[in-house]
Amino acid sequence: MARSELVLGSRSLSGMIFDLDGTLTDTVPISFAAFRTAVAQFTDRRFTDAELIAFFGPSEDGILRQLLPQHWQPCFECYLAEYAARHAGRPVLFPGIETALDLLAASDMRLAIVTGKSQRATAITLEHANISRFFDAIEAGSAEAGIKPRSIRKILARSGLQESRVAYVGDAIYDMQAASAAGVPGIGAAWGGTTGIDALKAAGAALTFDTVEGFLGWLHP
Repeated sequence: MARSELVLGSRSLSGMIFDLDGTLTDTVPISFAAFRTAVAQFTDRRFTDAELIAFFGPSEDGILRQLLPQHWQPCFECYLAEYAARHAGRPVLFPGIETALDLLAASDMRLAIVTGKSQRATAITLEHANISRFFDAIEAGSAEAGIKPRSIRKILARSGLQESRVAYVGDAIYDMQAASAAGVPGIGAAWGGTTGIDALKAAGAALTFDTVEGFLGWLHP
């Protein structure tokens, strides 16, 4: 597959940037479980999945600074320990993702990751997923705020690729908003169940997939 064969609307793509949790890796449930376990040691408050999703933007340490300003550092260390332990002995890549990355790499597509996760949590997931070799750049999140638009623009500047030639693939409403803010088309990945197809479309997704198989079919029809 030649690079110019991957088309999104009227755009011929030369690069693709991916979110991590819920897009490449099935780690949203792991993150939520680790977060609940860590927070339970410092507060009686319990969080639903919807409440945790609403926090998306800052990295995990940033969220904990807001929720537990007096205890965020030990809570963050507890979170990281739980998060790492819950990776052990289980596959974290969604089935078919490595095949998709192989196809993109074989087509000479420039690939990168932009995640809202902390640098330390990102490193844990990438070590277990064993996919760092596919990516030219990996940008983690910030404790201060959601910075995905800035991170996407940073990768574009570094690669020299035009906004119209790059897509951002993510599973959350914020991902589609970040893509729009950075001037790139968003591709909604609904296969992890974090956000539904309709919500991703409403958030501005130019294209959506409810299965990795569907995404693969688009990459290699």
